[in-house]
Amino acid sequence: MSIKLSGLIAATHTPFQADGQLNLAVVARQAEHLLANGVRTVFIGGTTGESHSLAVEERLALAQRWSKVAQGSELRVVVHVGSNSLTDARTLAAQAQSLGVAAIAAFSPSYFKPKDVATLVACCAEIAGAAPALPFYFYDIPSMTGVQLSMPAFLELATKSVPTLAGIKFTNPDLMAYQQCLHAQSHRFDIPWGSDETLLGALALGASGAVGSTYNFAAPIYHRVLAAFAQGDLAKARAEQYRSVELVELLAGFGFMGAAKTVMSFLGVDVGPARLPHSNLTAEQVVELKSSLERLGYFDWIRA
Repeated sequence: MSIKLSGLIAATHTPFQADGQLNLAVVARQAEHLLANGVRTVFIGGTTGESHSLAVEERLALAQRWSKVAQGSELRVVVHVGSNSLTDARTLAAQAQSLGVAAIAAFSPSYFKPKDVATLVACCAEIAGAAPALPFYFYDIPSMTGVQLSMPAFLELATKSVPTLAGIKFTNPDLMAYQQCLHAQSHRFDIPWGSDETLLGALALGASGAVGSTYNFAAPIYHRVLAAFAQGDLAKARAEQYRSVELVELLAGFGFMGAAKTVMSFLGVDVGPARLPHSNLTAEQVVELKSSLERLGYFDWIRA
């Protein structure tokens, strides 16, 4: 199926209450914030959305809420439906189709891992088959799944078994494979880039879309990367990209997920804590993080 995830696609946080329960009332505020920052597509229930820490019922409720909030707006919704249980993944995919979202995506089962590309394709065919009217993206993120298989080979083989295959959400540092995927079958597939801190490198190779967590709270930085690159101003693009590197490094030092959700609260979008096994910041660390962001210049970066 033909679809293009161009520009910035925010991998959204799943909002929780202080006790760890879903807080779906916040979704409308998330959507409002993203639209105000020029983000028109969301990727929900993925890594940033803590999908492996959610029950299936919670994931269904999350998708339903985002779909309802997006109705009548410019916002497109892509639902991540991957799971170690293909039965659960099919349930999530079927619901996504009933909601009329833009597309679905799934990463590989990661406890019992597919042994080869053919097995991975068979898993994807099972999932995509439950939503035959929706474009399907494979979500390649070997750093999290531990599944290291050839993505060019995947595209070649999956074409025959997954008729709704739209492309790959490519969160993989293998830039040679990335180029091969972009060029596969005469540029047939959409291959959005999945590493925020190296977006500029992917743009140089032909990326037109990017899915990432920091687009929730630093979209203006990346809009400037995109604009500078389009204008051929590589010096400016590099300077803006390095701001991303500095920001990601800072947040990682506090524990990325908990720190990123804390940053959202600084911006008036309180998505609550992260669930275990992620850690959250202490009150003292929250103060330290805000001071560190101020010293870095972050609050000026996102207003400039």
